[in-house]
Amino acid sequence: MKYIGAHVSASGGVENAPLNAREIGAQAFALFTKNQRRWQAKPLTSASIDAFKANCHNVGIDPAFILPHDSYLINLGHPEAEGLAKSRAAFLDEMRRCETLGLKLLNFHPGSHLNKIDEADCLARIAESINLALAKTRGVTAVIENTAGQGTNLGYRFEHLAAIIDQVEDKSRVGVCLDTCHTFAAGYDLRTLESCEATFQAFEEIVGFSYLKAMHLNGSKSKLGSRVDRHHSLDQGELGDAVFRYIMGDPRFDNIPMVLETIDSSRWSEEIAWLYSLAA
Repeated sequence: MKYIGAHVSASGGVENAPLNAREIGAQAFALFTKNQRRWQAKPLTSASIDAFKANCHNVGIDPAFILPHDSYLINLGHPEAEGLAKSRAAFLDEMRRCETLGLKLLNFHPGSHLNKIDEADCLARIAESINLALAKTRGVTAVIENTAGQGTNLGYRFEHLAAIIDQVEDKSRVGVCLDTCHTFAAGYDLRTLESCEATFQAFEEIVGFSYLKAMHLNGSKSKLGSRVDRHHSLDQGELGDAVFRYIMGDPRFDNIPMVLETIDSSRWSEEIAWLYSLAA
């Protein structure tokens, strides 16, 4: 079964996110559990935690299909000691917030070398950062999001994802979120059913579908291989709709949260309904 939703607002408290998901016909959703552009955040209150859990139950969305995203400031592969320590502390806090809310996943961008260390060293730092967080938490899986490869961001090649996973000690608590826009911008063609087959076969061979824990479903304003991260609506831009037809018809993508981050939130209900029609 497919579980589709969008990255909804948690404005006014995390407890509002499941209510916002219900409004668009979602059976999955993403959220930020704190302000994504600030390092510090107040602890979640017991009232907010209880209300979040109650609202998830009331709207019928299981925690397995909720995909919180960490702060954009975090760089788990930071080349400098101070920045790395700050990022690791913030990531641990994000993991613990998920733990407190009863959530099973935390989605994050892997990290950037900032042209100061080589790729292998950066990937090793990312894996070590994950190991440190997993050792101090329970029940939350670290979900690495593939990137478009913009700037010095790593994670745009399937080999990057595999290298990180290979160095994570508890492989039962690490996984991958594939973003269709990022995958395409990174150079993996998804414009036809045949190219989808080739791209996802490569993912299976290099990473493995057993590690696929979530999807971000986005169109792309950017061209194939541009390494520019610019999302679009599902029916607009360079990507086309073949990849969404492919994913909705393939059982390898069942039973994971599939989250829209498309640019026009007023169309999320329409896009979710269209995706479910393809799955049917």
